[in-house]
Amino acid sequence: MSQLVRDREMEMALVGQMAVDLVSMHLPEIISILTAADASLHYALEIDMSLYIETNAFVCNHILQRPGESLPLLDKALVLAQSRVMDNSADQHIMSVKPLSHVRCTRLPQVPDLQLQRIPRSMHVGKLVNMVGTVIRTGMVKMMDTRRVFQCLTCKGRFTVPVEREIGYQVTKPTKCQVKVDVGGGVVEPSDCDGKKFKEIQMEAGNSPGDCRDYQEIKVQEQVTKLALGTIPRSILVLLEDDLADTCKPGDDVSIVGTVTRRWQNLNAGDRAETEIVLVANHVRVHNEQRSNLLLTDELKAEFAGFWDDLEDQPINARNFIVSSFSPKIVGMSLIKLAVMLVLCGGVSKVDKSGMKMRGDSHILLVGDPGTGKSQFLRYAARISPRSVLTTGIGSTSAGLTVSAVKDSGEWQLEAGALVLADRGLCCVDEFGSIKEQDKTAIHEAMEQQTISVAKAGLVCKLNTRCSILAATNPKGKYDPNQTMEVNIALGSPLLSRFDLILTLLDTNNVEWDKTVSSFILGITEDMVEVENRPLKGRKLWDADKLQAYLTFVKSRFNPVLTEPANEILKRYYQIQRGSDLRNAARTTIRLLESMIRLAQSHARLMFRNEVTVQDAINAIMLVEISMNSTGLDGVQSTLHSTFPEDGMSEYLAKERTFLNRLGLSHLASDSIGEETGEAGGRGRRSGKATSNASEEDGDLHDSEGSQFSS
Repeated sequence: MSQLVRDREMEMALVGQMAVDLVSMHLPEIISILTAADASLHYALEIDMSLYIETNAFVCNHILQRPGESLPLLDKALVLAQSRVMDNSADQHIMSVKPLSHVRCTRLPQVPDLQLQRIPRSMHVGKLVNMVGTVIRTGMVKMMDTRRVFQCLTCKGRFTVPVEREIGYQVTKPTKCQVKVDVGGGVVEPSDCDGKKFKEIQMEAGNSPGDCRDYQEIKVQEQVTKLALGTIPRSILVLLEDDLADTCKPGDDVSIVGTVTRRWQNLNAGDRAETEIVLVANHVRVHNEQRSNLLLTDELKAEFAGFWDDLEDQPINARNFIVSSFSPKIVGMSLIKLAVMLVLCGGVSKVDKSGMKMRGDSHILLVGDPGTGKSQFLRYAARISPRSVLTTGIGSTSAGLTVSAVKDSGEWQLEAGALVLADRGLCCVDEFGSIKEQDKTAIHEAMEQQTISVAKAGLVCKLNTRCSILAATNPKGKYDPNQTMEVNIALGSPLLSRFDLILTLLDTNNVEWDKTVSSFILGITEDMVEVENRPLKGRKLWDADKLQAYLTFVKSRFNPVLTEPANEILKRYYQIQRGSDLRNAARTTIRLLESMIRLAQSHARLMFRNEVTVQDAINAIMLVEISMNSTGLDGVQSTLHSTFPEDGMSEYLAKERTFLNRLGLSHLASDSIGEETGEAGGRGRRSGKATSNASEEDGDLHDSEGSQFSS
């Protein structure tokens, strides 16, 4: 009896100390829980364990090492803390103690044993850990009994048996009488009854179950981008209870703090015990805003700002230097590299007052002959994107790209596909033409509305696919320039119109180009990146990590807005394309104007500024013109053989004058380099609100202009 008394006293002392700590650290949060109206709801109090270990290291270590018995005590301490605060408050008439309150542990100390990037192993059983992963499957939210009441047929006493997580929330029928009697002094001991026959006390009809709680099972997979090359990502089952149920969906990146425990299937005599490791969640945080903040230091931010300050008089050369750092092992193809970099920078999404959404992510399709480096572009883009999914069209179905319904343990569950897993990132689809026709239609909604509406096996929901799609395909047979793009690659107009850029890579005969490429390949080494005419030869090209940090920085800092000159240029070009007799009806839709706005905003981000200038609009139109006609304004220009000029500013100014003259907007031309870039010095300090001036298209969109723009 003395041991039971000592254990109970130690437990009460520990709960009392936890309550004191909670009041001292989170008094405002406790008061807000007390003043809440509904006492039947679950309430959560988040506690920062990194701060708690400084406040009370003994109790914090006890929680980290023995969470199975400490976390329930924390919940009791929160209820006790509510009672103490309420007793000392003058507003007791508007307060009530919430018995369904839970303490959620966040931000565990930065210790390798507590911060896991891989699936927990058997050595972590019984420990409190923090794991980061991606939700790939979610089960249905269910209700379970937390305990059952049994009556001993010998002593007629009643006792409760709790459910066991270890056997799948089932109740094991007792084998011995567990009735307890009060021996005085608040001490309870087991009775002397040896009864072995019991009956379960059923709940009376009409009574609501008072000991039921919600629970859900989800499957979390390791983040592919944080694994070594060739490592197959593993997954673990996570149990969510009470207010944590239904807090995430397939495709979400989550950080889960929970207790590692074992769970086994029904045990039968003579059978092998099937055991699996599961994670019982204590706190779930969804962080879909995937950023490579670990790579982005203050020194790098200052270096990027200084880079543009040093080259404020030659911004095009600075941009060409950054673009040439993309996949430096591929010689040339400057236009393709620029287009892919704009896709990685992304535009600015907008939601108007009516709820209409304009996507900010661009999509690009590379169509080319075999051996033109399409797959290498996809793989390098996936490498430098903080969140990316790389898949191949061969064998991919609509379920594999969007979402699939799978049956597990007798119930249907949703499992995320490639587009859902790439939410807020990049989805690279190689061999795009190999996808079956009926499966291609499944991604129409995912590309334009950036959602997927699911109605499978009785599961109806909507999932986000806010990602950019970078696809590559081969033409059907030999590419025929005289035929339309739909005929050459056998893709329908509805799907093609959703791509912002469609760039062709034709392997034409060019003796000088073949000599340059063959020399580059045969003599390639680690320092053989000094390609002919590379901009800013005195500087070392950025590596993949630095390029990823730059993309992360500009996407998080800049939300470019359209200026009036840029707005006028984009609107005039759209009007001319709509009025052309030789226009491609599948491409010259309202999506053309939206594509140019997104590309101009992406270019402004790449140029480290918060305003879309004439320079950004001209470069966006140049890429769209090459995409639509495969010709530049100054004649045929092959995207495969394009290289960076030695003086990018001079070439840009010449193209700008040609563009603006044909648009009838020659008064917007830059008379000098300084006029165009006069605000470059302050570009790093600008602040702008993310807007998209798509509403400008309401003005004279159908104004009759002259002849074809690129004739």
